[in-house]
Amino acid sequence: MLTVSELSASYGAIRAVDKVSLQVPAGAFVAILGSNGAGKSTTLRSIVGLHRPIRGTVTLNGGDVSRLALHQIVRLGMGFVPEGRMVVAPLTVEENLRLSSHAGRGRHAEHLERVFQLFPRLKERRRQISGLMSGGEQQMLAIGRALMTGPEMLVLDEPSMGLAPSIVDLVFEAIVDLHKQGQSLLLVEQNASIALEVVEYAYFMKRGSIVLEGKPADLRNSPEVMEAYLG
Repeated sequence: MLTVSELSASYGAIRAVDKVSLQVPAGAFVAILGSNGAGKSTTLRSIVGLHRPIRGTVTLNGGDVSRLALHQIVRLGMGFVPEGRMVVAPLTVEENLRLSSHAGRGRHAEHLERVFQLFPRLKERRRQISGLMSGGEQQMLAIGRALMTGPEMLVLDEPSMGLAPSIVDLVFEAIVDLHKQGQSLLLVEQNASIALEVVEYAYFMKRGSIVLEGKPADLRNSPEVMEAYLG
């Protein structure tokens, strides 16, 4: 379970996030949604240990991780799929996956088989140089790298960004499959329409604060959501 309580963080000299609180129960699929500049990325970076919050706490399975670095939080069970994919371009698909497994908690062969079952295309191209792959394939690899750490909580930052609609569908089908397998998921996404089709609960951010939250069916019926995000 991931719990964020009264989190405040700055971006440079600007207070970008103010008193954000949210929860991702074990096995749940939750989204943080909002337009550019809403504070989503700063919130996420503070959760995964890339950004030190000004105040507030982040707990993973009851333990405070607010002051830990990303590699320490990964060891405790949080996987992170960064915006922009960030694969190691000169390495092959399999080398990328095996490299990421060293940041996790063992069971390398089991995690590798899980990734290849989820993304058969990666298995087919396991010896291909990752920098020569398409954006969609690199996004699959980025998710696979996070899964190689054996995460209890998987955090994804804008997985649809820069992808063709057909590839977005493939990526989100895989993410939904992960949820069906019991994977806990926190999704940060600008595309509210696709996110609300798959998550169980969502938080909308605006100007660094959460302004709306609820189940997708309720949020889709909200005039504010319709006008600002789904219109």
